Amino acid sequence: MFERSAASSGGSAAHTLVLGCLEAGIEAAHPRRAVERHCSVDAETLTIGDATYDLSAHGTILVLGGGKAADELAAAFERMLGDRVTDGTVVTNERTADPDRIDVSIGEHPAPGDGSVSGAQAVLDRAATADDRTLVIAAVAGGGSALLCAPAAGLSVDDLRGVSTGLLDAGASIEELNVVRRACSSIKGGGLAAAAAPATVVGVLVSDVVGDDPAVIASGPTVPTGVDPEAALEVLDRYGLDVPAVRSHLADLAPSDPAAVAVDNHVITSGRDAVDAARAHAADRGYRTCVLSTRIEGEAAPAGRVHAAIGAEAADSGDPVEPPAVVLSSGETTVHVTGDGIGGPNQEFALAAAAELPDGVVLGAVDTDGGDGSTDAAGALVDGGTVDDPEVARAALADNDSYPLLDSADALLRTGATGTNVNDLRVLVVPA
Repeated sequence: MFERSAASSGGSAAHTLVLGCLEAGIEAAHPRRAVERHCSVDAETLTIGDATYDLSAHGTILVLGGGKAADELAAAFERMLGDRVTDGTVVTNERTADPDRIDVSIGEHPAPGDGSVSGAQAVLDRAATADDRTLVIAAVAGGGSALLCAPAAGLSVDDLRGVSTGLLDAGASIEELNVVRRACSSIKGGGLAAAAAPATVVGVLVSDVVGDDPAVIASGPTVPTGVDPEAALEVLDRYGLDVPAVRSHLADLAPSDPAAVAVDNHVITSGRDAVDAARAHAADRGYRTCVLSTRIEGEAAPAGRVHAAIGAEAADSGDPVEPPAVVLSSGETTVHVTGDGIGGPNQEFALAAAAELPDGVVLGAVDTDGGDGSTDAAGALVDGGTVDDPEVARAALADNDSYPLLDSADALLRTGATGTNVNDLRVLVVPA
């Protein structure tokens, strides 16, 4: 899976174990695997999780949605349901699957663009044709907030791109981003489900958010949540964003209650699946394991330093786990961009950790979708020898310029688009 640099491919057994754990985690969280685990068809009964749906009651089955794994979800359901699927359309940023009956549109990420708008409109248009005998399988995955962009009346894609980029660069949380996004969109906050009414709408979700709240994943296109313009304005004020068109829209917007539509939502895979698979891979190879948390958020560089400190503690005292050990975590760190360099959260996490890792301890940190920030790297694989001069590392972090330094050390990990997106995954190996 990984394009292994000279440094990573020729490293120690600990380097090899980190890569194996990362690969196992990404593979376990792939939508194809998740559909195989949680969904099945028996005669005319579709089972998703604990719920069942009578296929004979539906004359039309549509697959609609968006996100970085939406095309893989769509292809998995098409394989399972065969010619029962009428058609559909999903939006992703980099196609990795090729369903026959379901159209795949290409949008932009992490900020929305024209493709995101045209793709979202195609999804809404097809949803509007549904009737009470239609079953809509809503394939929703992380990244859908940017990829399903349907600007509210009076707003443009440039307006939404500006506010999204501003909040991302300011280090806003996904919850804060979504408060604003829902108030500025006709597809988020249950907009897709409302467009498909009176169809039976079943959301099948790949979670890339801490806590796996369906209302937060892709800003909840299948979760009626209502709109709170005052809360959205508070977010803009908190980060000092100068976005006149969006502020004007929010000032004129009345609060709304959730749309009265019934939807079943099923989260079929998340960062927990990736961590569990990585842990099993390590345990099978005789390592003790410790899962710190699947809910780690906040600034990437401080989180990386904490992980380095945990590695040093384990090596020195055997706490929180006796070596040989693998320490794992997941979640979604952010970067408050103040410099003009190149990098991403996992690269900043890894570079900050590398400056403080003890000898022999190895750390890998990746975005499971294969794209960390706006770079071509998924993340990085580092050890105590990656950084010769901690001051150089600190200067790179201050300029948000982790990519060049890690690249020069042959520490970047590249996968290309993986077809999934379930948070960041971090693997810390402490040898005996």
